[in-house]
Amino acid sequence: MEKVVIIKFKNSKPYYFSSDKELKKGQCVIVETSRGTEYGTVVDPAHEVKEGEITQPLKPILRVANEKDLAVIKEHAERRPEAMRVCREKIEKHGLNMKLIDCEFTFDGNKVVFTFTAETRVDFRELVKDLASYFHMRIELKQVGARDETRILGGIAPCGRVCCCASCMPEMQKVSIKMAKNQGLSLNPGKISGLCGRLMCCLAYENEYYAEAFKKMPKMGSTVDTPEGKGAVISTDMLKMTVRVKIEKEGALLYRDFPVAELKFGSNAREDEDDGDDKISE
Repeated sequence: MEKVVIIKFKNSKPYYFSSDKELKKGQCVIVETSRGTEYGTVVDPAHEVKEGEITQPLKPILRVANEKDLAVIKEHAERRPEAMRVCREKIEKHGLNMKLIDCEFTFDGNKVVFTFTAETRVDFRELVKDLASYFHMRIELKQVGARDETRILGGIAPCGRVCCCASCMPEMQKVSIKMAKNQGLSLNPGKISGLCGRLMCCLAYENEYYAEAFKKMPKMGSTVDTPEGKGAVISTDMLKMTVRVKIEKEGALLYRDFPVAELKFGSNAREDEDDGDDKISE
């Protein structure tokens, strides 16, 4: 095991760094990265990871941000609204079909990064020239997808909490329709989609459990043998591992809940279903 410090930058996943300094969670630090000198926030000052999970050599933490560094960070934050306004005006001037969602000045002040979304590829070469002429620094335009847009802008998800991608989820998860099927959820897009219009990230959280439980459950509408006779499956509960069965007995319809272990069913088991139509949300 090796001791590392976890640093998070704006709109990015956490990264490992080495440090011989005593740091505290939430401290702002100046670090050396492949992009140059940047500032980030300490997420975990003393985290142990397996050596195989680390890409060597680790970049160093140069120093805890001092008053001068914090003044630079504050200055960049104050320049952001004006930079956003100017970029939007330039986009409109050039008639480009793109939506500006964020901008960030690098710590050294040599570059400003504008993040945008667009339905297609955008030829922004003239826009870059125009922005470089105005700001007198290097310009980077970064196109992202719908999920990244929500991660950057944030928002309240259908569950009433802040979107996972903007709060508690370090990296984007791959999510598929099969995960919703495993949990027996309605496949109505409005009920399983997040603010980004894609499948909700939280579908992946308990998928390992539901995927195993799903295989053990009979298919909806299928016929099963119960201790009280044959019946049709009308619902399943994968948390309690029970199945509700409709049984026709002596001219009456009975509805009974059985533990799945007490039922017998054959090739109509859900594990035989074809899930070839699954789609991954990008």
